[in-house]
Amino acid sequence: MKVGWPLILSAGPQLVSRLAAEADVLCDFKIADIPPIAGTITAAAFALGAKGVICHGFAGEDSVRACVEAARGDVFVVTEMSHPGGQQFTAPAAEDLAKIAVKAGATGIVAPATRPDRVRRLREIVGRLLILSPGAGAQGGKAADAIAAGADYVIVGRAITESPEPAAAAREIGGEILLAAKR
Repeated sequence: MKVGWPLILSAGPQLVSRLAAEADVLCDFKIADIPPIAGTITAAAFALGAKGVICHGFAGEDSVRACVEAARGDVFVVTEMSHPGGQQFTAPAAEDLAKIAVKAGATGIVAPATRPDRVRRLREIVGRLLILSPGAGAQGGKAADAIAAGADYVIVGRAITESPEPAAAAREIGGEILLAAKR
């Protein structure tokens, strides 16, 4: 289960602990700070029971490494954001950011379901590291396309939470993923 700042700021950080008692929690904090602060944020998320955190690669290899060293679980590095603005700044640097993730010892990267061709290219760089792919559904990406391009997991939020029938939407997306995985 991925939780981000909007939920944490409205419900409080202890929500991570409550959710972690029921499921694996990935804190999508997009950590992007100097190494001591990045490490402190990471350690705090794991102290609450998180299984993983998401950080930004643009803060540099030293900041990503600080997250990895402070982690008691998984660290994923944003290489390219899934929204249109991601093409302006993160996309041109995505391949270098993926290399930072590899060098720093991260568990994996975040690459856009909205641009499966980029997922495919970033897979070539990160090899066996995990790829999380946001942007399926509400942003227009297709879960099946991201999986077929090499993503290990697809992050889906609003396509489910904003659906009039969330359970049906989740089943449909899950079915797409299963079909893509069989290809």
